[in-house]
Amino acid sequence: MTIFKVDNEKCNRCGICVLECPPRIIEIKESGALPSTIQGQEERCIACGHCVAVCPLDAISLDIMSPWDCAQMQNELLPSAGQVELLLKSRRSIRAYKPERVPHDSLLKLIDIARYAPSGHNSQPLHWLIVEDPRETRRLAALVVEWMNVLIKKSPRVNELFHFDLFVSAWERGEDRVLRGAPNVIVAHAPKDTPMAQENAAIALTYLELAAYSMGLGACWAGYLLAAATSFPAMMNELALPGGHRCFGAMMVGYPKHKFRRIPLRNEPHIIWR
Repeated sequence: MTIFKVDNEKCNRCGICVLECPPRIIEIKESGALPSTIQGQEERCIACGHCVAVCPLDAISLDIMSPWDCAQMQNELLPSAGQVELLLKSRRSIRAYKPERVPHDSLLKLIDIARYAPSGHNSQPLHWLIVEDPRETRRLAALVVEWMNVLIKKSPRVNELFHFDLFVSAWERGEDRVLRGAPNVIVAHAPKDTPMAQENAAIALTYLELAAYSMGLGACWAGYLLAAATSFPAMMNELALPGGHRCFGAMMVGYPKHKFRRIPLRNEPHIIWR
């Protein structure tokens, strides 16, 4: 059974689907023929949906995807280049949060947007753990501090590099420098042997962070949580990810406590032109 289907009455044989197919498995064999998959190449389809999305006449569908399953483009909602530039340049890593937790629907919306991030070979390998309960978020922060204490004793050189002792002493004073008092945390995980899972998680979490900013939320990469989640058994047990999965990224999420008024400077780019 073919996964690629063409509506003979709608298709005008324009060939756009042939040109847009990433693995190049669609062809028009002769003038006037319908587009079809190259014999023996169907297994190379990555189900990206480009052929469905680009067809100007909604003539193409896949077994898993029809034009009517796909949202219609609303070009009038697209931001201008200036608006995108401002969004990207004014985004800040938020490290001071209000105590109120992010509503369930807002967290779900973040994941819904992040799942549209590109992934290698359209593998879409990521799974998500959303920590909604701020008390659980604080337990995770405490475990990171516990992990830091272990490293301070076992690896003094690591402590010299990262100053874990400052994080621990701050925690003992009641100050959370690990998850910064964020009420919620989102963890991206996948089967540990998934190719490019780390890169896929980084891209998806970047989507999520920008989406959070657009929704009036703040976010920050939880790098110490990620490090503990990949090396500290107590943290692994607490996260309780599915068997064979590992954490590939984590992000704090919450409402920013303060508003930023300016865009700070960044280094000039180092460019080699060819």
